[in-house]
Amino acid sequence: MKLKLAIILGILIWFITFVASQILNPIFTNHLPQVNIIVPIVIILTTGFFGILYIRNIDENEVIEGFLAGVIFIVVDIILDFIILIIPHTPHFIFTNYRIHITSTVILTLLITTFLGYLAQMNIDLK
Repeated sequence: MKLKLAIILGILIWFITFVASQILNPIFTNHLPQVNIIVPIVIILTTGFFGILYIRNIDENEVIEGFLAGVIFIVVDIILDFIILIIPHTPHFIFTNYRIHITSTVILTLLITTFLGYLAQMNIDLK
């Protein structure tokens, strides 16, 4: 396991998700006030991209490595949420329903990274 790389990528995922949600959320909340779809979409895109960057250099046990990378990404996300948003009481729209945010983050991250590990172990022949 490349712990240092997983932590760095987890920080990048959190930072890009935070910045993109801050920029894009006003656009969507003006038109769809009851729907908070920005964070899950950004999590899917960033976790997919950085998960590929992490998993492409792994040669064995890709599924386990993908799952462990997902766990590291989640732990980094929760730690950064507490350090930057929760402890200083920074107002952010994810706190309206933080349990749903954490649940969706855990499910999406683990599914994406584990599935990327599964795909990485397959031998695909594209003629």
